[in-house]
Parts: sequence; C-alpha cells; structure tokens
Amino acid sequence: MATGAPLPLERQHAAVDAARGLPPLLVAALRVASTVAPGVHGRRRVGTGDSFWQFRPYGAGDSMVRIDWRQSGKSDALFIRDQEWEAAQSLWLWRDLSPSMDYRSGATLPSKRERAEVLALALASLLIRAGERVALLGGADRPSASRTTLPRLALRLAEEALGDGLPPAVPVPRYGRVLLFGDFFTDPEALGARLRGLADRGVQGHLVQVLDPAEVALPFKGRIRFLDSESRDEMLARRVEDIRPAYRARLDAHTAALADLARRLGWGFVRHTTDQAPTVALVTLYQQLSDGGGRERGAR
Repeated sequence: MATGAPLPLERQHAAVDAARGLPPLLVAALRVASTVAPGVHGRRRVGTGDSFWQFRPYGAGDSMVRIDWRQSGKSDALFIRDQEWEAAQSLWLWRDLSPSMDYRSGATLPSKRERAEVLALALASLLIRAGERVALLGGADRPSASRTTLPRLALRLAEEALGDGLPPAVPVPRYGRVLLFGDFFTDPEALGARLRGLADRGVQGHLVQVLDPAEVALPFKGRIRFLDSESRDEMLARRVEDIRPAYRARLDAHTAALADLARRLGWGFVRHTTDQAPTVALVTLYQQLSDGGGRERGAR
C-alpha cells in the first residue's frame, strides 16, 4: 500500500493545472475542494492513538485510570487526557456507469456523470488531505493517500466503460466505507441485494443520487417523445402536463425507497441536482463522513 504525507491542496491544484493530459474534471474538482476546505471541520476524534489531543474536565462515566494527575494537580479540578484517534480509514468510490448518467437538459448544465465525478474527486481530495486512503470500488489500485492518488483516480474514471447501474459485487474489508454516486434509476430491491452483503460486513456507506433538474420537475410542455437511453424504448406524451403529477409522484416514491434502503442499511443518503452548486453536496457529504460515517473500529 502506498504511503506518504498527503500533498497540500494548494500544491495539488498547482500540480494538476501544470500537468499535461489530465482530465479537466480533476481540475474542476480541486477548485471545488479548495472552496470548501477552509470551512469544513477537522476529522480529529478521541480514540486510542498515541498523540495527545486535549485535556478536558473529568465527568460522569469517565474511567479513573484516564485521569491525568499532573494536570489535575495544577488546580482543584480533575482532568482527563484525551488521545487522538489516528487510525487512517479507507474509502472506496463508485460512479454509476449506466448511459442515463450522460443526460443533461441544458447546454449550461453538466451531465450527471460529470457532476458525479467532480463530487467524487473533490471529496477524495479533502479526505486525502486528512490522511485517509481512497480508491475506486472494483478497481485494481489499493486505497492510497499518496500524491499520485488523485490523478490516478481521475484517469481510472475516464477509462471506465459503460455498466448496468449497479455497483460491482466485490469484497470490501470489514468496517471499510463506500461512497456511491448515481441516478440509481434501477430496482431498489436489486440495489439492496447488492449492498446488503457490504452492510453485513460492517461496511459503512452513503448513496448520492445525482439528478438533472428536468428529471425532477418535468418542465416540458405539449407533445414530447421520450427516449430511454438504456433500453432505447420510446414513449410519446401528447400533453406532458397531463402526466406530470403521476411522474413526480413516481419519482418521489422511488427516491423515498432509496432513502429507506439506506436507512435500513444504516447508511447515509443525499439527493443532489446538477443545477445546485457542487459545494452544497460536498459539504454535506464531508460532514456526514466526519460525524457518523466512520466508526472507530479495529483495522480498516
């Protein structure tokens, strides 16, 4: 497994801008990450590491053996010496490979695929800065926090072929974490069957549903012919206004089923539309990973 100190974000950004042949989306992702980085909370947590973190007042439930008597002797209060939890975690990223991810409803909007990749790479940048290891789910590379990890992730994403919209059925080490980006226009039960094997091993995860705003609002009017990008089936709507309420109800039910699946697995769920700033989803995801997405358990 590759090791080494994480490259500071500013140097990552400069290196990527100067490098030739790297995917433009990586540059965009680093710019998004650089916007978010000053406002996110650190990922330091109390745990069993060797590095001192803080002194805090002794409280109910604290073990007497954790009292720092030298610090306590300086005042009339008892103080606990907290160590920082230092175990680096590994996170696997996956982006939906189905053709529907290439959809965009306007020239000024990114495709769902582009937005998913920007979010994945930007989050990877923030996590690597925190010393955590990242890899693609199903890829040949092992999780790493080295300075070559981000460019390698971007190139691997660009090389991936189309798929069926389901994450690969590959083993993830016990208590690892996965982050899945997609529109998830698939049967929630089929998705659940693929994910339950991970959850049963204690793997923590998050589903990020990326949608185009037109897929949410169905803003079209009049006679429209719709083409399924995957099955190539066609449907003619003589008046889109007539089917809009039923369509929205069905989409809401599908999203609710995905959110319920994530809840039953003990995972997180976020819905993001491509007309929103990517920083909105990025901050939410980073905070979820910091607050509840990584349990301090054994080796990762």
